[in-house]
Amino acid sequence: MHEAQPDRDAKTKLAEAGSAPPSIPVSSRTAFPETTYRIFVGPEGLRPGWRIFLYLGMGIVLFLLIASFASVISVHGAGRLWRTMYIEAALALSCLVPAYVMAAIEKRRFSSYGLVPGPRVSRLFGIGALWGIVALSALMLLLRLVGVFSYGSLILNGPRVVRFALFWGIFFLLVGVFEEFTFRGYCQFTLAQGIGFWPAAGILSFLFGALHLWGNVGESALGSLCAALIGLFFCFTLRRTGSLWFAVGMHASWDWGESYLYSVPDSGGTVAGHLLNSSFHGARWLTGGTVGPEGSVLVFVVIAASWWVFDRIYPGEQPDQGGPQAAAGVSRAIE
Repeated sequence: MHEAQPDRDAKTKLAEAGSAPPSIPVSSRTAFPETTYRIFVGPEGLRPGWRIFLYLGMGIVLFLLIASFASVISVHGAGRLWRTMYIEAALALSCLVPAYVMAAIEKRRFSSYGLVPGPRVSRLFGIGALWGIVALSALMLLLRLVGVFSYGSLILNGPRVVRFALFWGIFFLLVGVFEEFTFRGYCQFTLAQGIGFWPAAGILSFLFGALHLWGNVGESALGSLCAALIGLFFCFTLRRTGSLWFAVGMHASWDWGESYLYSVPDSGGTVAGHLLNSSFHGARWLTGGTVGPEGSVLVFVVIAASWWVFDRIYPGEQPDQGGPQAAAGVSRAIE
């Protein structure tokens, strides 16, 4: 009994120092080099970086599995659009399902990652959708006033107006869910546990903008910067509302407004079945060129105005709604 005492004291000191969670058996640690162990495990379990790696790995595998069935959808005629919708739905599922798995592993509520349930969902989503349309309309009006944009005329008529409006509405809702939850949901929450909310927001928003430049053929450096700043603005809305639903609504309606309603390029891409035969004419730095209005210098005026107005409408953080406080590393689960 006397000879076992030093081992028990050493175990106690390690636990108190935070070098290893007390719940991990000593036998497991002795079989695993202490330095290597600390690379993977911190005081609260698996470190944030490895959790993000696990989350993204599950998402990629799930996406590849679901997307493999897309080949059964014809690429002829309308089938090409439905395959596009299927792929976007696969992306949305591939970011949500792994988060449910990680929530079970981490023993916290799924709502901690920003998609907070309850009566505020429809209200925040609706307000966000309204903001997206109003902000984009203000940008398009500015472009019209300086003489570089023409609205054109309708190229859809009858039931096709409604059908395409609904189709692209659902499509861009899936886009909003996928991009917002991936960059401002699970990854934002988890990375913020390690380095804090705003450093995490800065890194992920920069990555968000960089991926726009890398993944879109018609994108530009200016458009990529705009995407990064809009990403930061969405983080700001998460911080102030405690929920991702505002950002999802604004993201979806902004993209829908660009691609369908105003029929202009969105981050370098255009869609079939848009409403107008609108056109740009003028300097690329002013019109955005192939990037669309997100590549215009005037978009920064709209982003700055959005920050200013939102700051006054939502003057304080809402830590009890699951997003900001949880993302700042608070350990308790939030409804």
